[in-house]
Amino acid sequence: MGNKLPDLMIGDLKINPPIIQGGMGVRISVASLVVAVCKEGAIGTIASVGLGEEYEETKQKNLSYVERSKLALKAQIDEVKRKTTNPFAVNIMCALNNYDDLVDVCVKNKVPIIISGAGLPLKLPLLAGKSETKLIPIVSSARAVDIICKTWHRKYNRLPDALIVEGPLAGGHLGFNLAQLEALENLKLEKLVLEVLERAKEFGNIPIIAAGGIFDGHDIARFLKIGASGVQIATRFVCTHECDVSPKLKDEFLKSKKEDIVIINSPVGMPGRVIRNKFIDKIMKGEKVSFSCSYQCLKTCDSA
Repeated sequence: MGNKLPDLMIGDLKINPPIIQGGMGVRISVASLVVAVCKEGAIGTIASVGLGEEYEETKQKNLSYVERSKLALKAQIDEVKRKTTNPFAVNIMCALNNYDDLVDVCVKNKVPIIISGAGLPLKLPLLAGKSETKLIPIVSSARAVDIICKTWHRKYNRLPDALIVEGPLAGGHLGFNLAQLEALENLKLEKLVLEVLERAKEFGNIPIIAAGGIFDGHDIARFLKIGASGVQIATRFVCTHECDVSPKLKDEFLKSKKEDIVIINSPVGMPGRVIRNKFIDKIMKGEKVSFSCSYQCLKTCDSA
């Protein structure tokens, strides 16, 4: 029998294997996947963005986007709690217009962990108050660690319970600009993790979790060896039986090749790594795609 993986300790929470399933919106990482991950001892994560649009109860009521989102998030939390007593997380992006409301739902329903990125969650401790919910920012640089930790300590007398360091090979939206992404050699995840580990030492023993391009057991071992306390994995979970997305979407992942993965300028104002298709080709050519959007769920989204 091989050596047992070390525990990932987030406050009083013991996680083994030391894996966090990354939050994937819209409605990719919901209760079915979260429960399956939690039952294996890892941390499953509900992605909070856009949950209410397919939730049956919200369809029957004349509710605003904000109210639909709150109701659907609570339903997802309740479903996870019904099916497992293991700890789980909710991912809430700072860029969401209803960020404060979603944090409030998590706090009132005693969600064990809130993970927050797509911006610096500088006011998250204020919103969480004196709850026992663990708070984990997602960062992409040692400078972000410095800003978050100093701000939290000065204003709220607390520090993050862990930090997720997301590198440039992550799927979806990225915490780097296009110029930085062109210099990938200088943005290797190993380098970022080591820089964050060094900076985080100034604030105490904060667990560091590596994310972005974590693919298999060899990757997990590599990052544990250099000092990370755990890893976050997201894309690898999309094609699992437990992930509740359309089989057509899973097929797109399974049939894609390396050359099909491209980076675009997203309407939300940051680069995104996506699977190339006809729609993406139009975006890359600068063509305008006619559509309307009444949600304005992201502060930075240019839906015009």
